[in-house]
Amino acid sequence: MAQPPPPTAVIPREAWEGCSVLLDVNDGDRLAFFRLTPGATVKIGDKSCSLQPLLGRPFGSLFRVGPDGLLPCQDDGKPRDAGAAQDETRDNRSLVDNNTAQTLSSEDIEAMKREGASGDAIVEALIANSSTFGNKTVFSQEKYKLKKQKKYAPKVLLRRPSTRSICETYFKKYPARIGFMRVDTLSLLLSMANVGAYSDVLAVDMVGGLVVGAVAERLGGTGYVCSTYLGSAPSSIDIIRMYNLNSEMTSRIFQAPLSDLCSLKTSGDAPGSIQGDEPGVVPDESFQSSLEKPSDTEVSDGNAQSTTAQPIDIEAPEPATDEHLNQGDISMPDCKGSNGNSIAPKAPRAGKAPSPERMKYWGEHGFSSLIVAAPGHEVESVVADLLPLLSYSAPFAIYHQYLQPLATCMHSLQVSKMAIGLQITEPWLREYQVLPSRSHPHMQMNAFGGYILSGIRVHKPDPLGARVQEKSSGATESMLVSL
Repeated sequence: MAQPPPPTAVIPREAWEGCSVLLDVNDGDRLAFFRLTPGATVKIGDKSCSLQPLLGRPFGSLFRVGPDGLLPCQDDGKPRDAGAAQDETRDNRSLVDNNTAQTLSSEDIEAMKREGASGDAIVEALIANSSTFGNKTVFSQEKYKLKKQKKYAPKVLLRRPSTRSICETYFKKYPARIGFMRVDTLSLLLSMANVGAYSDVLAVDMVGGLVVGAVAERLGGTGYVCSTYLGSAPSSIDIIRMYNLNSEMTSRIFQAPLSDLCSLKTSGDAPGSIQGDEPGVVPDESFQSSLEKPSDTEVSDGNAQSTTAQPIDIEAPEPATDEHLNQGDISMPDCKGSNGNSIAPKAPRAGKAPSPERMKYWGEHGFSSLIVAAPGHEVESVVADLLPLLSYSAPFAIYHQYLQPLATCMHSLQVSKMAIGLQITEPWLREYQVLPSRSHPHMQMNAFGGYILSGIRVHKPDPLGARVQEKSSGATESMLVSL
């Protein structure tokens, strides 16, 4: 009896030197990916702050901008929105917006900044010098405080780059880079493809590596994911570097051309002869050129600062600013836990060529699931080549931004009888604001999330075999009649 595999490493809950982090400034007003290197800085307003205070802090920690940089926010213990549930008897009908309610001038605010006053002190001074603040409703007062806090006392939230946070960040500013894939659509892809522990997932990822990274994160270092591509040049999967995957997870991510996978099914040759090398050698150098290419989404390090005022800072002005990431190095040195043990050693590069033994196994047993996210390719022809690579009864999920390519592919599968349970799903998502006495749907929301074609691969009946069986059954019936 085979021994169970060793347990996988636990995802660290604290930031360490060399890891990727997502900084959320002022509750989503600005999102930026950074690598925690010794010289990494972030520019908030007109102040450049070092990211060293983030080391060792748990993900989800809140920081404020102080005179000396980022400082952890102390919880005062007061319940939030305590007065929002009280009966409100005031209203704003008597308030007139004529710019005379505030007696504190801009010169006074600049003088307070030069004297070293904190942002919270400036906000309190603005409230104290406002003649109409006391007459506003509780809701209006909270909005006023929040507006001034974002301007004079910005808050920075330390977030862990996960599938959800990465997808939401890209979808907010650069949706075309991930094929306009919404986070609920990505969740449905993983669910409809039945991605789980010890799965062998075949993926066609033309959205920068978002799907491959999501699959690897869900597998947790137990199964394998093979990212296949058309032609000779591998598709870019650089987004995987932001996931902070450990060595075990990264070593289970492979890249292989579709022609090599298809030849395993047709010819049954050894994988080593397909690659054109010796049977015991795995060619890895052919994939390094694509992994060393500059990423479309650069992660800032110590040599690059965020100098733009865009809501989301994902790309740097020049690809050469992130030297370590352009070389494919996602090392996380000296990641220590509370007990001093290493929890995130240096991770290998994701997307290496699979071993001949692994290729042979996939050729004999097939993949357990298939995910296709290739908005720029013809879905019908791609799926016709990919479905024979799956094992029988294996689920598949295909994403596309438009409906017509999936409808054509669905009709082709129905005619060829290669799959059953075919259905096209349109994801729908509505976010709600949940607050005391004012819970309602968001006023602005995205109304489109693409389409997903899902189904189950079945054995395609052989027309010649069916005719032979029909003739034999007819001959048997004639013999019975004669008797």
